[in-house]
Amino acid sequence: MSETIFTNARIVTRDAVLQGDVVVRDGWIAAVAPAPRPSAAPGAIDLAGDLLLPGLVELHTDNLEKHASPRPQVRWPAISAVVTHDAQMAASGITTVFDALAIGDIQRGGIRLSTLGTMVNAVATAQQRGMLRADHRLHFRCELSYPELEDLIVPLAEHPLVGLLSLMDHTPGQRQFVSLDQFRTYYQGKYNLSDVALADFIAERKADQERHAPRNRATVIGLARERGLRLASHDDATPEHVAEAKEAGVVIAEFPTTQQAAASARAAGIAVLGGAPNVVRGASHSGNASALDLARAGLIDILSSDYVPVALLHSAFKLSDEAGIALPEAVATVSANPAASVGLEDRGRIAPGLRADLIRVALIDDLPVVRTTWRLGERIA
Repeated sequence: MSETIFTNARIVTRDAVLQGDVVVRDGWIAAVAPAPRPSAAPGAIDLAGDLLLPGLVELHTDNLEKHASPRPQVRWPAISAVVTHDAQMAASGITTVFDALAIGDIQRGGIRLSTLGTMVNAVATAQQRGMLRADHRLHFRCELSYPELEDLIVPLAEHPLVGLLSLMDHTPGQRQFVSLDQFRTYYQGKYNLSDVALADFIAERKADQERHAPRNRATVIGLARERGLRLASHDDATPEHVAEAKEAGVVIAEFPTTQQAAASARAAGIAVLGGAPNVVRGASHSGNASALDLARAGLIDILSSDYVPVALLHSAFKLSDEAGIALPEAVATVSANPAASVGLEDRGRIAPGLRADLIRVALIDDLPVVRTTWRLGERIA
């Protein structure tokens, strides 16, 4: 039996911050105890008053796709991309990560779909071979207007690492881009489209939604029910969107674009997931609801780093500093709450009987800095 004592720490439990020790045996938390002075036990790790938090749980990160294609039309070797992405997760204090891979795209001929199968296999292979620091799962983001979605998602839903499916629809004029002006600004810059080409692009995407979205939505919902997979909705904007999500069995509302939608999700018993970059920046990059304002209104249950891994920890402390949320509750938005929402009850809290997924955090000029990350009691960063 191996035993490690983390001592002289400010331990952030689910309900309080206490000065004391955490005892870890064989990768699991054996005891959490207040202690007025550092332990004198041989080999005890003195945290010198730094914070000890549960390892962060990330449900929706697009970070892997950035490493798979670091430049337009560049494909990076898949295993190398996964390992590099994983190192960034661990360094950010993330010990459980759901890699969000898009199934379908609104751009035809993009690199995203051509690398999909390779990236899925690379995550599984790297994990099986012990190459990864964090515990990785798969989150398939299903673009409902994509014509070939059904052919792609049916076999992928059988993958042993899949833990979350999301219903996603980026058709212009609704959800993330209710404002067509905002859509034009975003996609014209992203794809370098002329005004004429952009008008054609918008018309094609609306036609795709009409033709394919109802069938694809039914397919994804059916797969989630058959496989017992958790289901999320993406960019709900109205109470009607939330009502549709509730009927589908959705348990997580990702990035609701209005406070009205977030309030409706909360009333429907659906966990509300906000963007950590939105919290850190103080605003949505798409011009939608401020996640910090939603948190001030008591409408945020979970945060996701989305496209900036380091934002996850930073956002939790910003909730504590700027939204009037006690630190244990703020930390729960990036640990206990996301873990519970996907049925991972063995992690996300510092409590006896749970995994020793832990991070040491120092506050330097009010910025939380990860000093060390442990997964199952083993140092990974």
